[in-house]
Amino acid sequence: MSKDIFKQDDYPLGVELTEKLRQLADPYHDGMGGCHGPDHTARVHKTALHIGRLMGARLDVLSAAALLHDIGRRYETRELGKICHAEKGAELARDILIKLDFAPARIDEITHCIEAHRYRGDKIPRTLEAKILYDADKLDSIGAVGIGRAFLFAGQTGARLHNESDVDILACKPYSREDTAYREFKFKMSKIKDRMLTPEGKRLAEERHNFMEVFFERLERETKGAESVSEDMLQMEPGKG
Repeated sequence: MSKDIFKQDDYPLGVELTEKLRQLADPYHDGMGGCHGPDHTARVHKTALHIGRLMGARLDVLSAAALLHDIGRRYETRELGKICHAEKGAELARDILIKLDFAPARIDEITHCIEAHRYRGDKIPRTLEAKILYDADKLDSIGAVGIGRAFLFAGQTGARLHNESDVDILACKPYSREDTAYREFKFKMSKIKDRMLTPEGKRLAEERHNFMEVFFERLERETKGAESVSEDMLQMEPGKG
């Protein structure tokens, strides 16, 4: 994760401590690819701080939690989902924060954010900072970035560009040739806007959701052939609708 992508106001913990956390987190992202690598962490960090400033949250807690939130993911990937990366990440983060002499109370706040950022089972975001991290992480899976990540993942797993019209995507299996970006949109991405926990998260999610609707509608038209697209475009011309 390059230091150059951070602006001066992205350092609520101070430059030196933020850089230490970043450097300690980076090795855990090795092999995670573009979907869950350092770039994802940097975007979540920026979004979390943006929402946090609007809501008067503890930016020091948010910054540390965002930088460390996915350090357990490689363990989940290696064990094919048998390990929860949020729970493992909180465990790893606690050790890191203790070594950096964070106060025990602040460690508890940070690790709660990490442990609850998936919002699974009884791991519910209880604090404002935990809710903000959850929103920031989910926002990175929708909109233009979310579409890019979905296609990137589909390519990595050997999926096709788009499903044929007669394919029941709800019956398709994950990691199959039909596990396309469109299937990810219908299964997961389209539902995220209704799961946001903060006002700004809801606003951003609505905006990003609308973009995805337009994109996948356009993709569906284009994959049916140029004639279909031309007809649609003609209907949109003034006086021809």
